[in-house]
Amino acid sequence: MYRKIEMASAVLLLLGIVILVGIAAVSRAIGSPIIWSVEIAQLLFVWLCMLAADIALQDGRHFGLLILLDNLSPNVRRIFEIFNLVVLMALLLLLFTYAWKNAILMHPRLIGATQMHASLVHASMVVGLALLMRTMGIQLFNKIRQKADI
Repeated sequence: MYRKIEMASAVLLLLGIVILVGIAAVSRAIGSPIIWSVEIAQLLFVWLCMLAADIALQDGRHFGLLILLDNLSPNVRRIFEIFNLVVLMALLLLLFTYAWKNAILMHPRLIGATQMHASLVHASMVVGLALLMRTMGIQLFNKIRQKADI
């Protein structure tokens, strides 16, 4: 269910960006530019990037170094994958704490013509990192439960 919500949100964000940029381009061409369109498009794009990163991680389409792992036995490979997930989750947790502090610090700042709080942009990192940690936690749980192929 969460996957469907994330995919629908990503599609809606992408659609919103395309529509907004299209309307802004047309309005600029006719001499009546929308001054806040860039700020809203950037906000939507940052949220889209974080959702897309989590969706890619769920599908295993993220960046990875498989050359080393492909040459290991299944048992050793499983141990390395578990170790890798634990290290990455620890790093994400560290990044999450700084992203949280940064979002709080950015709240008083207002962005350009929209005068929206900068924390709306920076909150995307908090939510995105939490989603990535959730996905990696599920992958770690599944990897630990998985029986090693012999």
